[in-house]
Amino acid sequence: MQELQVTVLNYWHWFALATLLSIADLVFGANLFLILCGVVAAFVGFLLMLFPVISWEYQFITFALMSVICFLYWRKVLYKGHVKHHNTLNQRSAYYIGRIFVLEEPIVNGRGKIRVDDSIWLVAGDDIPEGTTIKVIGVEGVLLKVRPI
Repeated sequence: MQELQVTVLNYWHWFALATLLSIADLVFGANLFLILCGVVAAFVGFLLMLFPVISWEYQFITFALMSVICFLYWRKVLYKGHVKHHNTLNQRSAYYIGRIFVLEEPIVNGRGKIRVDDSIWLVAGDDIPEGTTIKVIGVEGVLLKVRPI
């Protein structure tokens, strides 16, 4: 029985792998990770073009190590700036705590209104005239608790 031995890998093998990985990324939607692996495969192919005496073992080691580095880099890029707000999930009003606004309507008998971006929010607090700068200090349901600054 003959053993299967990999003795010859040409640069075009790596270019073919790069193409297949890129197509697989497009088909399976792998967030561009497989395309990065394809770039690594193309890099190994270019290395093999420049240095044709690189053994297949070193080619695979280079591909594996660079793929791991790309994975770690891509994970960092993918999650960069990803802020987790577990305690405020689906609580839009909680994002306004600490922000400063101007009263759209005066607070009379403990209730008033402010404009937040393109919407109007109900606020609660001491009676304050219209146009006063206020700060959101808490939330009670959809009611923002405020105090003057």
